[in-house]
Amino acid sequence: MFDSGDSSFRKLNTINRRMFIISAAKVVVFTGIIARLFSLQINENTKYLTLSDKNRLREWRLPPVRGQFLDYFGNVIAGNLKVYQLHVVPEQVENFKYLMLRLKDILKLNDKEFSKIIKKKNSQKSWETLIISENLSWEQFSKINFYLHELVGVKPVLSVARNYPFNKTFTHVLGYVAEASENDLLNNEIIKNNHVPGLRVGKIGLEKTFENDLLGTNGVQRYEVNAYGKRISQLDHKEGVKGKNIILTLDTEVQKLSNELLAEKSGSISVMNIYTGEIIAMHSSPSFNPNLFLYGISIKDWKEIRENPLKPLLNKTVSGLYSPGSTIKPLVALSALENDVITPNQKVRCTGKMEMYGHTYHCWKEKGHGIMDLRNGIKQSCDIYFYETARKLGVDRLNLTALKFGLGNTVLKGVLANEKKGLVPSTKWKKDNLGRGWVLGETLITGIGQGYIQTTPLQLCSMTAQLANGGFEIYPRITVDKNQESLESIKYKMIQSALKQKDKQYASPIRKVEDFLNIGSKKYQPLYRNPENVKFVLEAMFGSTNEVMGTSYSSRIEDPKYQFAGKTGTSQVKKITEQARELDLHISQIPYEERDHALYVAFGPYNNPTYAVSIIVEHGGSGSSAAAPIAKKLFKLIIDRHELREKVKNQNSIKT
Repeated sequence: MFDSGDSSFRKLNTINRRMFIISAAKVVVFTGIIARLFSLQINENTKYLTLSDKNRLREWRLPPVRGQFLDYFGNVIAGNLKVYQLHVVPEQVENFKYLMLRLKDILKLNDKEFSKIIKKKNSQKSWETLIISENLSWEQFSKINFYLHELVGVKPVLSVARNYPFNKTFTHVLGYVAEASENDLLNNEIIKNNHVPGLRVGKIGLEKTFENDLLGTNGVQRYEVNAYGKRISQLDHKEGVKGKNIILTLDTEVQKLSNELLAEKSGSISVMNIYTGEIIAMHSSPSFNPNLFLYGISIKDWKEIRENPLKPLLNKTVSGLYSPGSTIKPLVALSALENDVITPNQKVRCTGKMEMYGHTYHCWKEKGHGIMDLRNGIKQSCDIYFYETARKLGVDRLNLTALKFGLGNTVLKGVLANEKKGLVPSTKWKKDNLGRGWVLGETLITGIGQGYIQTTPLQLCSMTAQLANGGFEIYPRITVDKNQESLESIKYKMIQSALKQKDKQYASPIRKVEDFLNIGSKKYQPLYRNPENVKFVLEAMFGSTNEVMGTSYSSRIEDPKYQFAGKTGTSQVKKITEQARELDLHISQIPYEERDHALYVAFGPYNNPTYAVSIIVEHGGSGSSAAAPIAKKLFKLIIDRHELREKVKNQNSIKT
């Protein structure tokens, strides 16, 4: 029989057990909560305070301030301007479309500008900062700041932008900056570590060469935001380290004049000190405005630059390769004298042409020059004389002389990445590269600077400088050396080196390649055996410019203060046919692209040489009519500014 008392007891017992279990569970849960709260408050306090600060505090990396380029006199030729920018962090924006419509209204953006921003945003990663504008007007910047309290994720930024105050004047030397690419970040750790949205870095020229010195380091700005991400206040500001200023040897006034003299022309001008190697001017024409690249060049502007047949993107001074024409003749003469294959009194009859092995070789003067000695051969630039001289000399000995004077190799030693080596041919070079033997006719045309030989304008300037200083090795330099020796000190050391050289005896007129290249040599190494040979060549160049019948006589300056000596040259662009020779066309009757290049090299002042120049006017015709007159205008300014340059040098020496 069912016992109701027992049943009631069991039910009560079950209820009690369940209540106990529930109570125990509550105790366990409550204990766990207490333990977790203790852990959060005590053990993980630092961690969550940090996370809280990250939500409350925001850090903004400021762009580094790029170092400036200064000319020799302290003029800023590549500087910085303050600009107002507007950045947006998309991941902080709740409704991006609404924000953009609001910015469109505030900034008065047109549909094209608006679409461009949207397109840019869609092409970026979600976490990447979107640059709305890199160059806001003051009015736009003020409006943004006025409405900033309602623009979550918007950051107005006071930044700096590169500025080239002289526009086209220094472009090929300095290069330009543009937004850092992925390759820039991958290949340069310094750029990567200092990268901020919109960072500009050097792309070509000295801007690229000295990137690590110029870049600088980031500044940091910290500010507090509320729960909605709106800025409440700025907490602190840490300044970055400005990039290093680079002082160049260039003279802005000479550079500007070079730009003016080559206006509407294609060509190059180089000017350098014959003792220090300091480059005073280095201009390539036509040029372009580097400021166009700062905020992204337009399609129209880029197309105009790229499709210009005169090649404004090419730095002709170090990357343009030209046959040197008759500007090589002083070097050919020196090589022949040094190797004892001719004497200054060697006579050659010029009838206007010479026959050799069934080929006719012409002189530029159709009727010929008559009887020529070496001095008159240089002075009047007689091709027949130098055909004969080159025949006796041989291309290999000429090759060695040219190499030791810096032809056929870079002279700036990697300062500009696009510098070309050029080419000085030899019998071995032709065999190795073309698989054919050398022929005598090629020696003849090499002797007048045509054929395979290729040089840059800066190489020709350097060659002329080394001749003008008496035949001593120097290299062009474009950055100021604070420890630069004085001209007097350098001249003294050259004299001492010459005295040592005088006592040397050579077993053979043919020297080793190592001797000509001066591998491991000391400063101011003589590049000659007999200084009288160098002196003779310089006197002949004086006659070429300052004596009747000289090829650049019409460009002479009689005032000894400005008097210079030089050598004209003409570089053939297209081989002259017999038919064309008979027509004797005026330059205006020849298509532009078929006209010869005009060249001129010179040094001055003659009585106390200090500077060398090289000038190339592409398709200008003859060097005497197109290039030499430019030198006349250049030397007047160069020499006038020499005293000022020396004054600055002395002041810097005192400071040091």
